[in-house]
Amino acid sequence: MLPHMNAPEERTLILLKPDAVARGLVGQLIARFEGKGLRIEEMQMRTLDAATADEHYAEHVDKSWYPSLRDFICSGPLVALMLAGDQAIDVVRGMIGATDGRQAAPGTIRGDFSLSNQANLVHASDSAASAARELKLFFPN
Repeated sequence: MLPHMNAPEERTLILLKPDAVARGLVGQLIARFEGKGLRIEEMQMRTLDAATADEHYAEHVDKSWYPSLRDFICSGPLVALMLAGDQAIDVVRGMIGATDGRQAAPGTIRGDFSLSNQANLVHASDSAASAARELKLFFPN
């Protein structure tokens, strides 16, 4: 067993959004997470329906910009990943960069591949509580 495998692990949800799938970036993005040392515990490709999108983005449903986000996230297949590793939530958040790809730092996923605030390739849980709720929604078993 590798030494870093003894560290307490966190699990987090990553969604490779429809734009990542359509642009053929899934393999490159997964390789970045694996290259960092994160482990894929579960993975699925699916297209979200509006009800699941509303449950996933429950805190945003009443915002004026939410309908366009729901339309986007339901517009095609996405890849949901359960990633595990030492401080996985913070590590992944650092790897993906600022929400607006135009402002994300070079070297981050959004900084390297996105020019949008909405079509920004990836969603990642932002806290342990969010990760627990989101993982249960996408990987109920």
